Amino acid sequence: MNGSAGGPAESERLLIGAATARHRVLIIDDEEATRLLLARYLTRDLGVEAQLAGTAQQALRFIDNYAYDTILLDLLMPGMDGYQILTELRGSTPNMATPVVIVSVISDPAMQERCRNAGASAYLVKPVGRKVLALTVERAIEGRGRARTANRQPG
Repeated sequence: MNGSAGGPAESERLLIGAATARHRVLIIDDEEATRLLLARYLTRDLGVEAQLAGTAQQALRFIDNYAYDTILLDLLMPGMDGYQILTELRGSTPNMATPVVIVSVISDPAMQERCRNAGASAYLVKPVGRKVLALTVERAIEGRGRARTANRQPG
């Protein structure tokens, strides 16, 4: 999955839809085909910029250095799993208040509740329908925009 000289594969450093996007979404999934499919859906349907991370280490580097409007996160990742990434990003990062949408094959209601309690704003079970994905991400982005506006208004 790595490119030459130990660097990330092309899809892992690719910014899809960056030229015209108003919103930035980070997609974290160890399956390259899934990352690319989710990115294609979101860039076409919502016009977002999608940044892709295929490893937990890469995801944490992006989370620590860039602010996103929404993060899509798979739970079943090698090494550090998605739940650990979720709890890590809710610490002192530029994304501690960023909406996180879990996208996982795990359909267990207890895991869904655990993720929501840790700060996930939505939980989608794979395979995810294109319309459901777009609607969920759109709502997350809108909610983040409303929260930013409310925080800027004098109280």
